[in-house]
Amino acid sequence: MEKFSKTIDRCQISGKKDLKTIISLGFLPPVNKLRKINSLSHESIFFPTDLKYSKSSKLVQLTNIVDKTILFPKEYPYTSSTTKILRENFKELYNECSRLFDLSQNDLIIDIGSNDGNLLNNFKNNHKVLGITPEDIGKIAIKKGIKTLIKYFDEKTSKYVLKKFGKAKIVTATNVFAHIEDVDKLMKNILRILDNDGIFITESHYLVSLIKTLQYDTIYHEHLRYYSLQSLKYLFDKYGLAIIHAKKIPTHGGSIRVYAAQKGKFKILNSAKKISSYEKKYINWKNLNKFKDDVIKSKLNLYKILSGIKEKKQKIYGVGAPSRASTLVNYLGLTNEIIENVCEIEGSYKIGNYMPGTNIPIVSEKKLFKEKPSYALLLSWHISDELIFNLRKKGYKGKFIIPLPTPRVVSK
Repeated sequence: MEKFSKTIDRCQISGKKDLKTIISLGFLPPVNKLRKINSLSHESIFFPTDLKYSKSSKLVQLTNIVDKTILFPKEYPYTSSTTKILRENFKELYNECSRLFDLSQNDLIIDIGSNDGNLLNNFKNNHKVLGITPEDIGKIAIKKGIKTLIKYFDEKTSKYVLKKFGKAKIVTATNVFAHIEDVDKLMKNILRILDNDGIFITESHYLVSLIKTLQYDTIYHEHLRYYSLQSLKYLFDKYGLAIIHAKKIPTHGGSIRVYAAQKGKFKILNSAKKISSYEKKYINWKNLNKFKDDVIKSKLNLYKILSGIKEKKQKIYGVGAPSRASTLVNYLGLTNEIIENVCEIEGSYKIGNYMPGTNIPIVSEKKLFKEKPSYALLLSWHISDELIFNLRKKGYKGKFIIPLPTPRVVSK
């Protein structure tokens, strides 16, 4: 097992041994390690999932680091373009960049972890663009006309980019900045390809949203760090960067978008100051400890709802198989005797596989409409309004179980 992961005992940003355990979710599988339906059972890899807090940097992090080739294989099944809220978010990001900064057609925009080109698709008609992603999903972006390197973003790749394409006016890392193991090497590689008057933009799961809405399902091994503005400031200060703008965004159930640039290059907007001021009051050990207690209560309440339904011999199908669904299913210990299937939209790369670490098959959502189970468990609960609207429109008449933050059944 050791060759697949390693355990660290210090803060990933400050390097100090001041970590305090918030909660342990036990041993969980990699969220995108899928097994084909009807394939022979084989060993599954599970890793410890312990969430810890650093007093020095205010960073919340995992301490078990899983090998990147396990977490992000070539056949990585996630595509960001299939989610409406992400398409809208990246369009809004482009509009905000155009409003805040004087961008020219010759400016290069680089997206780290570019996936299927969802973000860069907004920039490509007016600026030079380059995507970097290790998965074959990047070939979809290439077909869209978005220049993409199918590589891990490391020192070698950053030097190649600098030599081949030059420095970028904007470097983005959305929902990936917390994924790459060595954050100090990551920062050096980003600064290598960022122009002196360039802007670095990151979007990450927001720690305050994680705590407030009990998003324990976003705790998995891809997410090594859970950022707040305070922890990002600690990190950026080490590299001479200032946070010039920040805003909370609705993606992934609550994220934060942060703009950083070399100190003194841009005016610091009030947005960052307001968020930071609130964090200083809210992020403390009392609230982190309460989060742990509330997660346990939420887990037990959800299991009570599910067991009550199964006692009546009624069927429950899951809806949506995002990465976060793997944590929820495995943390609760669900099997196909409880959740018979998980339904995905037609065309999803996950259809035809089992949910990670389980025997629950991932099937087309057509099965939901054909077999009409009494209940649909919304595993993509963070977009429940969108899901419920679409499922009702397509003819599903059963009840919905929303698992978080307060488990409940709705029939609207």
